[in-house]
Amino acid sequence: MNQEIRQAYPKAYQEIEKATADSGFTMASDVLTCSLLKTLAVTKPDGRFLELGTGTGLSTSWILDGMDAASMLVSIDNDERFLAIAQQFLGADNRLQLVCTDGADWFEQNSHLQFDYIFADTWHGKYLLLNEALNMLKPGGLYIIDDMLPQSNWPEGHAEKAIKLITDLEERKDLVLVKQNWATGIVIAAKK
Repeated sequence: MNQEIRQAYPKAYQEIEKATADSGFTMASDVLTCSLLKTLAVTKPDGRFLELGTGTGLSTSWILDGMDAASMLVSIDNDERFLAIAQQFLGADNRLQLVCTDGADWFEQNSHLQFDYIFADTWHGKYLLLNEALNMLKPGGLYIIDDMLPQSNWPEGHAEKAIKLITDLEERKDLVLVKQNWATGIVIAAKK
């Protein structure tokens, strides 16, 4: 078995990838992670999806590609410049709501919402406000994080934050999780 991606890439992926490179954005999820996000999205028909950290929309395009027509995705980011790329290439999809806001503000205003699938790819909902994010996850819902293996762009002290995050997730009684030493390091948790 190899790591080659054999499933179809989303239609807008190549255009978003080029715009991402042109923008200088360097924090996009890798294609292996994205293919997993698509595969897991298929398991949630008529699902409510949340992406924390849209970036330029590369991972967003894969999540949308796995969702059925009755599903919806809320994707938030606080950088208008990068979010504009996602809007340009994905904004016509009526299943998608792109929101430009601070993560803490969004959580405060939307704590009543519930989701079947949360991809936390930024500080809020991962290193900050973890409990708030997990409270929004429905029973049977999936919580997915990446970049849990050491990355070249990690600032000093970040490795300890990643270890603490994994420990905190493992200690929770309401989650069953698996850690994958694959791609950039994936953790998938299902809520009991």
